[in-house]
Amino acid sequence: MTRAKNLLLFLAASLALCAASLAMAEGARIPNFHDPQRRLDRPDVSALRVIRFLTEDDYPPFGFLMPDGVLGGFNVDLARALCEELHVQCTIQPRRWDTILDAVEQGRADAAVASIAMTKANRARVDFTAPYYKTPARFVARASLALAEPDPQSLAGRTVGVVARSAHEAYLRAFFAKAALRPYDNALALRSALKRNEVEIAFGDGVSFALWLNGADAGGCCAFRGGPYTESRYFGEGVGIALRKDDGGLKRALDYALKRITERGVYADLYLKYFPIGFY
Repeated sequence: MTRAKNLLLFLAASLALCAASLAMAEGARIPNFHDPQRRLDRPDVSALRVIRFLTEDDYPPFGFLMPDGVLGGFNVDLARALCEELHVQCTIQPRRWDTILDAVEQGRADAAVASIAMTKANRARVDFTAPYYKTPARFVARASLALAEPDPQSLAGRTVGVVARSAHEAYLRAFFAKAALRPYDNALALRSALKRNEVEIAFGDGVSFALWLNGADAGGCCAFRGGPYTESRYFGEGVGIALRKDDGGLKRALDYALKRITERGVYADLYLKYFPIGFY
């Protein structure tokens, strides 16, 4: 799918669901990755003149070019909110995704806010802030299915679709051993099977499911059930802002700003703006 088509689909879904996001705001589950008991003192940022962020522009709704050429998206707005919280100027430049970590390592940028997972391999190259989102697993079921909270008992003997050889399949086999799994080759095939009612319930990546449910393709067929499931052994440690390993001062500043925008509700506003049907 082309970048232009991706963006048009996202913008259309956003307009269609604007009213829904307002209606859901009160009851929405907003993720929070900060210990409320941990106090972070405001760091001294007097030496910071500007923070040079890198991101990508081909991953809506996290990063994309709007019709007028302006860079937008969840990652982009998050970076701007952090700079505003710190009262520091920032630049946000798009870069091809597979070159971003090289640029940070080599000092050609200060930080990357580009949905970079905090994997062991990535941690060997760069440091990370606290996570600003995670990719939980979720069940999605046909809207007509009377199943409020999936659990091992309620799914015993029930057919559940999942992507073959994925962490999600491994998780189901470990914790929902009595479910009758039906593996599919990829996420698109899984969603199509669910929409066709080939399976009544599916298990997979919550972010991808949320984007599908927010868009026109799902056609209101389905809805989240239960969860989220966040076990790091299966689903990773989440996504953080990447920065050089020797830049502890910037890391402390960004961690402080992330906590502050969460406490002040700025993060919640951004989350609901881009994910009217949230992935948590």
